[in-house]
Amino acid sequence: MDSNLLKVFITVANTKSISLGAKELNFTQSNVTLRIKQLEKSLGYELFFRTNRGVILTQEGEKLYPFAIDIVKKVEEATLKMRNINYHELLKVGSTQSNTTIRLTNFLKKLNKDFEDMKLEFVVDSSLNLIEQLLDYKLDIAFVNGNPNHKDLKVLNTIKEDIVLVEAKDKTPQNTIFAYKNGCLNRIFLEKYLSENKKNKYKKVNLENYELILGCVEAGYGVALFSRPIIEKFGYINRLKITNMDFELDTHLVCRKDFPLIIENYLRKLKL
Repeated sequence: MDSNLLKVFITVANTKSISLGAKELNFTQSNVTLRIKQLEKSLGYELFFRTNRGVILTQEGEKLYPFAIDIVKKVEEATLKMRNINYHELLKVGSTQSNTTIRLTNFLKKLNKDFEDMKLEFVVDSSLNLIEQLLDYKLDIAFVNGNPNHKDLKVLNTIKEDIVLVEAKDKTPQNTIFAYKNGCLNRIFLEKYLSENKKNKYKKVNLENYELILGCVEAGYGVALFSRPIIEKFGYINRLKITNMDFELDTHLVCRKDFPLIIENYLRKLKL
């Protein structure tokens, strides 16, 4: 069974649309339709009902779906393992935005110096999304915040973070929480803290620019949670009211337990 056809099948099933599936896969709509027909012909069953609103799985399609997910994951896992059997030809790295801002550049410079032939791919996302991608074999390693306590993951390295609450110095801040994006652990921890210690309701605003968030906080538009080096990096350390927080939001470099990394010892000893 062709795993590439199964990938198309999974994408169409998830999007419930030939056109949306084609867009996500960066294929033409006719190409996706042809591949679905090829898969249906090889199996001897129709996998989708075509409706005015898109497509839905037939009974046979529903039965195939979990097997297709498992097959595609296993093929991707085998491909990655064979690609990296002697050395890491390609290393897929995930990182939170906070880690990217203050230390990922130095990490990349070290890798480039010590492994000149290794190619790198990067994904920047929230910790929760990065862990999900790591578990799905879409990443080799990831820098995540908080306690990545999962039976399939292991921690290779840990960086202590100095987490602080930032507010305007001379103004009463508005009841707004600023964060990088949904799923950001800084926002989740801050929401919990404020709900336990303040009676006011807080509006949530996502801004994908740390300097802009700090500027909004300085102007009194709300509050935010940061690692102290980020505040220092953008020159706000003396411009904001800073409160130390006892949150365990250290950054951990993690990988899958069942995916051997040739450079695992290197990553464990690396000073980050």
